[in-house]
Amino acid sequence: MIKPIIVKNSSVPKVLSKIAPIEIFAIAIFPFIFCRGKLGQQTRKHEIIHFQQQLELLVLPFYIIYLYDYIKARLSGISGQKAYRETRAEKEAHNNDRVVDYLKKRKRWRWLIK
Repeated sequence: MIKPIIVKNSSVPKVLSKIAPIEIFAIAIFPFIFCRGKLGQQTRKHEIIHFQQQLELLVLPFYIIYLYDYIKARLSGISGQKAYRETRAEKEAHNNDRVVDYLKKRKRWRWLIK
């Protein structure tokens, strides 16, 4: 299993927060997970789910789908913060970042089906 490189105390989330609709504490940008401080268990799992999504799609298509979902939601009149939560990638991560064995039992590509 390929594991992400975790970068603690990174300025990447702070910089990206200036253009994002949310305040970013941690972000998965293959092959890294950048975080502002110490990565808690729930946030670590959330970002590893994104890391796995990126691996499944060989990275670039992940960002295309993420951006498509976000823009589609914004064009329908949804706020930036809600549009972020409405992306397929975020739905999987938010719905499962507290599930104990989710990463072991996770079904690949299932998150792509709305």
